[in-house]
Amino acid sequence: MESAVRPAPRTSRVPQHGITGLVRQGEREPTWLVRAEKPVQYEVRMVDDLLDPSRSDLAEAGVTERTDHRRFVVIDANVEAHYGRRLRAYFEAHRLEPWFCTLAVEERSKTMDSVTRVVKELDKFGISRRHDPVIAVGGGVLLDIVGFAASLYRRSTPYVRVPTTLIGIVDAGVGVKTGVNFESHKNRLGTYFAPALALLDKTFLRTLDERHVCNGLAEILKIALIKDRELFELLEAHGPELLRTRLQPTSVQDDTGQQVLERAIHGMLQELQPNLWEHELHRLVDYGHTFSPSIEMRALPDLLHGEAVNVDMALTTVIAHGRGLVTEQDTSRIGRVMRRLRLPQYHPVCDATSLITALEDTVRHRDGYQRLPLPVGIGDARFVNDVTPEEIARAVDTLAAGGLDAR
Repeated sequence: MESAVRPAPRTSRVPQHGITGLVRQGEREPTWLVRAEKPVQYEVRMVDDLLDPSRSDLAEAGVTERTDHRRFVVIDANVEAHYGRRLRAYFEAHRLEPWFCTLAVEERSKTMDSVTRVVKELDKFGISRRHDPVIAVGGGVLLDIVGFAASLYRRSTPYVRVPTTLIGIVDAGVGVKTGVNFESHKNRLGTYFAPALALLDKTFLRTLDERHVCNGLAEILKIALIKDRELFELLEAHGPELLRTRLQPTSVQDDTGQQVLERAIHGMLQELQPNLWEHELHRLVDYGHTFSPSIEMRALPDLLHGEAVNVDMALTTVIAHGRGLVTEQDTSRIGRVMRRLRLPQYHPVCDATSLITALEDTVRHRDGYQRLPLPVGIGDARFVNDVTPEEIARAVDTLAAGGLDAR
């Protein structure tokens, strides 16, 4: 009986033509130059009340023509407590069978151990490499862990992001970076791996505690200071109200929270989209992220990510003021907005010596140059490579003495 499986025909030589992007060079000592491009496309979609059974966004997220009724869901333990019952009811309404992996995560557990936990659950689930969507539901730490695990599992398994914190909605949920901490270094291990879809639902913010709302507002303030003066003015005029309402509308006519979110997300994506793989190391969105990785890791668990970013922004605002890039009046305005958003401008770990060391580490990360964004007024920025230890020491002294608006 003839075998049902036939061996592939063997060729006696490597084809020299007809292979796009493959070029043989040389005869006696040949080399092959391989060229390939991988297009990346992902959607960031704002929705309201994602868990309403009448909505199909989550049920259809990440599906292909071969996706069945199973879903692999990684959920933050805090989110599980608030939304676990609704999430299960949603899947039941859509006749889907979820497999839940619940993680209790914080910055200190953002490690390879957490990634390994997700991978073990993926193995137990028996996920299809291309057709069973992985759904991550939680804050920025969980999104980073799951994205990193998905990028590694069988060298890439599609996943969907559902951020449930403000910092997740405006920052961690919309880009392509994933990562975990290693030893004392923040996000030292990571990949660039785009989600199939990011679903952003501000109604999750209703159950977010106030400090985590402040935490996310720091990343919104970052976008405002470097590129969007109108966004800054919205924060200046409505900051305490945004905190109180958790960016939810208070009436049919009130869309301030929506305006703030849309401007912050659009501004972030404008900066990320042309440079997803960070081939260009001059990145405006690195504002607030020069000293903050070291500040955050040294201050754990005292500071959240956005709080550390705000301390960094306060430091660099003082440095910019000292160079005449930000006026006295605007420096005070920035300080007042930070206070109204209940964001710290200083922490005791911020001694000059440690911050100089932090800058040295950032220089290595940025390929030998500071490439440090400094604000120019409010809503603009420039890059510098010559910040000195003396400037850092003066900025620390200013913040320790009371902050930007305590002159």
